Amino acid sequence: MPRREALLKWPIQSTSIRRMSEPLTRADVERIAELASLELTEGEVEVFTRQLAEILAYAEQVQRIDTAGVPPTAHVLGTLPVNRPDEPHKSLPRDEVLASAPDPAPEAGLFRVPRVIG
Repeated sequence: MPRREALLKWPIQSTSIRRMSEPLTRADVERIAELASLELTEGEVEVFTRQLAEILAYAEQVQRIDTAGVPPTAHVLGTLPVNRPDEPHKSLPRDEVLASAPDPAPEAGLFRVPRVIG
Protein backbone atom coordinates (compact mmCIF):
# COMPACT_ATOMS: atom_id res chain seq x y z
CA MET A 1 0.00 0.00 0.00
CA PRO A 2 1.47 3.41 -0.88
CA ARG A 3 2.39 5.71 2.01
CA ARG A 4 -0.44 8.15 1.18
CA GLU A 5 -3.04 5.40 1.57
CA ALA A 6 -1.47 4.30 4.84
CA LEU A 7 -1.64 7.84 6.19
CA LEU A 8 -5.27 8.16 5.18
CA LYS A 9 -6.05 5.30 7.57
CA TRP A 10 -4.58 7.32 10.47
CA PRO A 11 -5.65 7.72 13.22
CA ILE A 12 -6.32 4.09 13.96
CA GLN A 13 -9.95 3.53 14.73
CA SER A 14 -10.72 2.09 18.16
CA THR A 15 -12.02 -1.11 16.57
CA SER A 16 -8.53 -1.84 15.23
CA ILE A 17 -6.75 -1.27 18.57
CA ARG A 18 -6.07 -4.59 20.26
CA ARG A 19 -5.13 -5.46 23.77
CA MET A 20 -1.54 -6.49 24.43
CA SER A 21 -2.70 -9.96 25.44
CA GLU A 22 -3.65 -10.60 21.83
CA PRO A 23 -0.72 -12.06 19.90
CA LEU A 24 1.20 -9.83 17.53
CA THR A 25 0.79 -10.93 13.93
CA ARG A 26 2.81 -10.61 10.74
CA ALA A 27 0.11 -8.25 9.50
CA ASP A 28 0.75 -5.99 12.52
CA VAL A 29 4.47 -5.84 11.77
CA GLU A 30 3.82 -5.23 8.09
CA ARG A 31 1.42 -2.39 9.00
CA ILE A 32 3.95 -0.82 11.38
CA ALA A 33 6.65 -1.08 8.71
CA GLU A 34 4.31 0.52 6.19
CA LEU A 35 3.54 3.43 8.53
CA ALA A 36 7.28 3.91 9.12
CA SER A 37 8.01 3.70 5.38
CA LEU A 38 10.22 0.65 5.91
CA GLU A 39 10.70 -2.07 3.34
CA LEU A 40 11.22 -5.37 5.15
CA THR A 41 12.24 -8.72 3.74
CA GLU A 42 10.23 -11.81 4.63
CA GLY A 43 12.99 -12.82 7.04
CA GLU A 44 12.93 -9.42 8.75
CA VAL A 45 9.15 -9.58 9.13
CA GLU A 46 9.52 -12.99 10.82
CA VAL A 47 12.32 -11.79 13.14
CA PHE A 48 10.57 -8.53 14.05
CA THR A 49 7.27 -10.31 14.66
CA ARG A 50 8.98 -12.61 17.16
CA GLN A 51 11.06 -9.86 18.78
CA LEU A 52 8.18 -7.40 19.13
CA ALA A 53 5.94 -10.15 20.53
CA GLU A 54 8.61 -10.88 23.16
CA ILE A 55 8.85 -7.18 24.07
CA LEU A 56 5.07 -6.92 24.41
CA ALA A 57 4.98 -10.08 26.54
CA TYR A 58 7.58 -8.55 28.86
CA ALA A 59 5.59 -5.29 29.03
CA GLU A 60 2.56 -7.35 30.02
CA GLN A 61 4.58 -8.95 32.85
CA VAL A 62 5.62 -5.51 34.07
CA GLN A 63 1.98 -4.34 34.02
CA ARG A 64 1.02 -7.24 36.30
CA ILE A 65 3.41 -6.08 39.06
CA ASP A 66 1.52 -4.96 42.16
CA THR A 67 2.44 -1.32 42.68
CA ALA A 68 -0.38 -0.51 45.11
CA GLY A 69 1.99 0.49 47.93
CA VAL A 70 4.49 2.31 45.76
CA PRO A 71 4.17 6.09 45.69
CA PRO A 72 4.16 7.72 42.27
CA THR A 73 7.48 9.21 41.22
CA ALA A 74 8.05 12.21 39.02
CA HIS A 75 11.81 11.81 38.79
CA VAL A 76 14.14 8.84 39.03
CA LEU A 77 16.65 10.73 41.17
CA GLY A 78 14.23 11.05 44.06
CA THR A 79 15.26 13.79 46.47
CA LEU A 80 18.67 14.54 44.99
CA PRO A 81 18.94 18.15 43.88
CA VAL A 82 18.87 18.45 40.13
CA ASN A 83 20.42 21.90 40.11
CA ARG A 84 23.48 22.00 42.31
CA PRO A 85 25.44 25.14 43.06
CA ASP A 86 28.29 25.92 40.69
CA GLU A 87 31.45 25.31 42.67
CA PRO A 88 34.93 25.40 41.11
CA HIS A 89 36.97 22.22 41.35
CA LYS A 90 40.57 21.53 40.54
CA SER A 91 40.93 20.04 37.05
CA LEU A 92 43.59 17.84 35.51
CA PRO A 93 46.78 19.57 34.37
CA ARG A 94 46.58 20.54 30.67
CA ASP A 95 49.83 18.72 29.81
CA GLU A 96 48.50 15.48 31.33
CA VAL A 97 45.23 15.73 29.42
CA LEU A 98 46.96 16.52 26.12
CA ALA A 99 49.38 13.63 26.66
CA SER A 100 46.46 11.19 26.59
CA ALA A 101 44.87 12.73 23.48
CA PRO A 102 45.09 10.75 20.21
CA ASP A 103 46.20 13.81 18.19
CA PRO A 104 47.14 16.67 20.52
CA ALA A 105 48.23 20.15 19.51
CA PRO A 106 50.17 21.02 22.69
CA GLU A 107 51.49 24.31 21.31
CA ALA A 108 47.89 25.55 21.04
CA GLY A 109 46.62 23.62 24.07
CA LEU A 110 43.99 21.88 21.94
CA PHE A 111 42.91 18.49 20.63
CA ARG A 112 42.84 17.98 16.89
CA VAL A 113 39.77 16.17 15.69
CA PRO A 114 38.72 14.93 12.25
CA ARG A 115 36.74 17.37 10.15
CA VAL A 116 33.04 16.58 10.36
CA ILE A 117 31.33 19.25 8.31
CA GLY A 118 32.43 20.30 4.84
